[in-house]
Amino acid sequence: MSKELSLVIPAYNEEKSIAELIENIVLNIQNFDYEILIIDDGSTDATLSEIKKCCKRYPNTYYISFRKNFGKALALQAGFENSHGDIVVTMDADLQDDPTDIKRMLDKLHEGYDLVSGWKVKRNDPIEKRLPSKLFNFIVAFFSGVKLHDFNCGFKAYRREVIQSLSLYGEMHRYIPVFAARNGFKIAELPVINNKRAHGKSKYGIKRYLRGLFDAVTVFFISKYIDKPMHYFGKIGISLLFVGIILSVYLMARKFILSESIGTRPLLMLAVLLIILGIQFFSVGLIGEMLVDFKHSSKRKDNRIMINSASTEKTTQFTRDVGKKGLRETEDS
Repeated sequence: MSKELSLVIPAYNEEKSIAELIENIVLNIQNFDYEILIIDDGSTDATLSEIKKCCKRYPNTYYISFRKNFGKALALQAGFENSHGDIVVTMDADLQDDPTDIKRMLDKLHEGYDLVSGWKVKRNDPIEKRLPSKLFNFIVAFFSGVKLHDFNCGFKAYRREVIQSLSLYGEMHRYIPVFAARNGFKIAELPVINNKRAHGKSKYGIKRYLRGLFDAVTVFFISKYIDKPMHYFGKIGISLLFVGIILSVYLMARKFILSESIGTRPLLMLAVLLIILGIQFFSVGLIGEMLVDFKHSSKRKDNRIMINSASTEKTTQFTRDVGKKGLRETEDS
């Protein structure tokens, strides 16, 4: 059943925060036709028990629970695929996102944007968390071309078309604005309140930032070269091949003109290596182009076949990488 607004909230070990958060959210969105969907990402404390209490206390509040911790990206994907709102708002469950900003985000969305991303201008986090975050945001903005100050802010508002275009996995939730921009959606950034963490501890550490950096390379490649891999691998291959050939011509000239022995020169080994690497990179680009062509050709209709059939109904459900084995229990409208 369609709703005006869906709140999607991933939660992991937030037993002391979840009840207060839901109460504050309900107070701020009671004038909307809403639903609240909480995703328990395999919490090991009493978070699930607190979520169930909230679902009994507040109408239109539901939950999905994973048997183990699958990460924020899959939790968000589960929430997106089970939500019904024309507009979807995501928030963290640690009380650092302030529900009073929801109305402001919706107003900004109605100015003609498809995605509004929160910007924690004044962060109430320790410096060891703020500095890596600034570096991360600078790198992603520089390589992606999406000019945002805070890519990793979990407080965002989306039109349904945006979430329907997403397929999240790994740590890819950090790059939602990049994927949205690539798909042509209009993005805005809005300063939001960032409260000091009242309970529990941060789930972010050095390992997450390292994974985020590796994913940034993946996103950079996907966003620019997913449909034209030869433009990436081909340029590298041609460059290596060109240098290798130049070195080979130089060595041949010294051999035949100056009668020098080149068989044991390291430069000859380098020239051969560059030529081999250039051919390999060029071949990878060709293979990538064939895969892209296969992907698109599989979507094309075969014009040699005439089809006359009634329309079919298609139903979907959240299986993805989590699958039925990873889904502990679901309550939905």
